[in-house]
Amino acid sequence: MPDDSAVIPAIRSTQDEFIAIRQRIHAHPELGFEEIETSTLVAGLLCDWGYEVTTGIGGTGLVGRLTSGSSARTLGIRADMDALPIQEATGLPYASKIAERMHACGHDGHTAILLAAARYLAETRNFDGTLNLIFQPAEEGLGGASRMMEDGLFERFPCEAVFALHNAPGVPVGKFALRTGAMAASADHVLVTLRGKGAHGAMPHFGQDPIVAAASIVMALQTIVSRNVPATETAVVTVGMLHAGTANNVIPETASLELTVRALDREVRELLEKRIRSLVQRQAESFDVVADIDYRPITRVVVNTEKETAFARRVLCGLVGAANVIDMPTGLLGSEDFSWMLERVPGCYLLLGNGIVQQGGCMIHNPGYDFNDAALPLGASFWARLVEEYLAAS
Repeated sequence: MPDDSAVIPAIRSTQDEFIAIRQRIHAHPELGFEEIETSTLVAGLLCDWGYEVTTGIGGTGLVGRLTSGSSARTLGIRADMDALPIQEATGLPYASKIAERMHACGHDGHTAILLAAARYLAETRNFDGTLNLIFQPAEEGLGGASRMMEDGLFERFPCEAVFALHNAPGVPVGKFALRTGAMAASADHVLVTLRGKGAHGAMPHFGQDPIVAAASIVMALQTIVSRNVPATETAVVTVGMLHAGTANNVIPETASLELTVRALDREVRELLEKRIRSLVQRQAESFDVVADIDYRPITRVVVNTEKETAFARRVLCGLVGAANVIDMPTGLLGSEDFSWMLERVPGCYLLLGNGIVQQGGCMIHNPGYDFNDAALPLGASFWARLVEEYLAAS
């Protein structure tokens, strides 16, 4: 449990209300671009507290804007709202009421944290400038950040800097983690379709076998990281799906591979794409089949800018003490849609401790996961202090 002295008293006094809101969102999860109930709930609360709310940004996204004082300075904070297509297995009283839908990544917690901070900031208004609270849809691989930006997010709601956090199972409650530079990996989804010529399995010489080509490509792809990426860099090329054939004695016309490709450096990411395209095409040619490659960027590398990360670290040290702020030596190979925003606006993405996994919790994207409500008031206090210090009254 976090030290009570680190939590703003006014936020501590309302924590039960926001825990209830978090659990309400948890019980009614919505997938990307379907967050109608969640968005309506958030918009209604923000309006009640005096925010100027604009809905329908990038689909189900919204921004709550609050101006205090006369300064022209601006700040953005983002929370994600979407759930995952997972059947919940927690057995909790507030478990998902919708089959195959679950808040298995803690976005319900992120939303409630920002709401708790929003109420405190609206009541105190101890800042000078304009605060833009960004509630984003579809973070889980569907491009919600890009959609909001295509809808004019930063043109309509200018931000000098933008910040976001994510809960971190395995990190004790009461601690935060961050780093300057690459904080999380890029993620690309690659679909390879191999087109050959079908034949009877007993007469393979009449066909052009896409399965043999696929098997060779799977193995060859594993050499890219080991032989093309510098040993000092981090990258992952994983073939997660391979589909081909309908019968054991039939050589099919097609086979398909689906890959996830990760990197912590923009140049390494470009190298991976170049080598994957080249290797797949040449391997396919060697087996006399045709390869079609659909290469889709899901997220970019999350790059925390130096000035904004140093500022976030300073606020954290003032809130929980330097001993509870972890400086990460390397970035995460998980991906984050917030990367698109950080390519446009300087800022920082950081981690909030969600508790030790061995003590009964589990990792995200797991049917048994749940956001740790003990972390909620601490996360909200951090957002409140960050706003007050970034938009400090003169």
